[in-house]
Amino acid sequence: MTREQTVKEIARKIAAQGGRAYYVGGFVRDRLLGIENKDIDIEVHSVDVQSLRKILSEAGEILEMGESFGIFSLKGFDIDIAMPRSEAVTGRGHRDFAISVDPFIGTKKAAERRDFTVNALMEDVLTGEIIDHFGGKNDLKNKILRHVNDSSFPEDPLRVLRLARFSARFDFSVAEETKELCRHIDLSSLSKERIEGEMKKALMKAEKPSVFFEVLREVNGLDYWFPEIKKLIGLPQNPVFHPEGDVWVHTMMVLDTGALYREKTSEPYYFMLSCLCHDLGKIISTEEIDGVIHSYEHEKRGISLIKDFLGRITNEKELISYVLNMTLLHMKPFVMTRAGSSVKSVNKLFDESIAPEDLIYLSSCDNFGRHDDIQKELLEKYEVYKEYMSRPFVQGKDLIEAGLVPNKSFSEILAYAHKLRLAGIKKESALKQTLSYARKFKK
Repeated sequence: MTREQTVKEIARKIAAQGGRAYYVGGFVRDRLLGIENKDIDIEVHSVDVQSLRKILSEAGEILEMGESFGIFSLKGFDIDIAMPRSEAVTGRGHRDFAISVDPFIGTKKAAERRDFTVNALMEDVLTGEIIDHFGGKNDLKNKILRHVNDSSFPEDPLRVLRLARFSARFDFSVAEETKELCRHIDLSSLSKERIEGEMKKALMKAEKPSVFFEVLREVNGLDYWFPEIKKLIGLPQNPVFHPEGDVWVHTMMVLDTGALYREKTSEPYYFMLSCLCHDLGKIISTEEIDGVIHSYEHEKRGISLIKDFLGRITNEKELISYVLNMTLLHMKPFVMTRAGSSVKSVNKLFDESIAPEDLIYLSSCDNFGRHDDIQKELLEKYEVYKEYMSRPFVQGKDLIEAGLVPNKSFSEILAYAHKLRLAGIKKESALKQTLSYARKFKK
């Protein structure tokens, strides 16, 4: 029996006991938008918890979150089945709610606890009837995000981030009354994990991730978690090189260009964060000299700011190392190509990079993908680098076999051998040159 057949069979048994089963939330929204959604959420009304548990046990093995939550799933089917419930806020945190199950609360009260009208839609599993108490279908048609309830919406501050994320993912506008409500919601009680979770979804799923930050900017949602990003607003750039405007506009354009490349990269999420952070150094390096705006060494000076920003939202050391490395090097690929740098110099750059191909794409994004010829040349040079790295090369054991004794100079000698490798010197010749280099330490 397929998943959909299982759901209908469950719905029929619920109906036989006087109840009704509805598809709810994102599943209904996405179905009406013609978007595939593999997560099926069912809400069951007008039967008690024990009756529902019995019906579900006949369909398969029940996985239960706890009787107080009234949420079940069936093992192997990826279906979430919930009872209607009411929630009362008990604190400032995302999870500070007292939850009580009420199967007879009615569809309007049940839908009222949803965040946005487009997420408050319900669809009868058996009849296909759409239950729309708050104008969700009309908002879906007009591509508008609007909150459901003035009093309950602010109780969960994460909804401000969800608003920004949905706006970016679906390219929906935000109702003015919802923006105004969000401007008065304090986000400081949220955990870094929840902040990163919403931001990551926007960076990974939206065609224009910039919308996520633009919405947060409109509702004063950048202050607590994204102060470095906010400082890019109005930060000037040399119009000769950046006719697009200030650093905020530039960064948002780079972010959206990054969405075109992210699936080509080794670490799409890390890559998108690099697009976001690459010019943070301009906050402390921008100055006007003789009427000309400069941001000298912004790629180096931004390291401390990036550490502060990333440390606020994540503990993932590998991610932080990647972004710092990419930011430090992001200008070099295009600069070196335009300068006609040697193969050895370009190979050295690739060798310094955690992800050379990703670095090429980041450099392309910094130029809004306008220079396909330079990107093509860089990718060709990267192939040369990979070919060089595949050749036999001088290792420590080769030096020992040649009579060298490991000492405090050994690492410097190996570093010299590595430079020869980057220059494309064949192993036999590189070994001779390295041994010659090592003799100076004996003297």
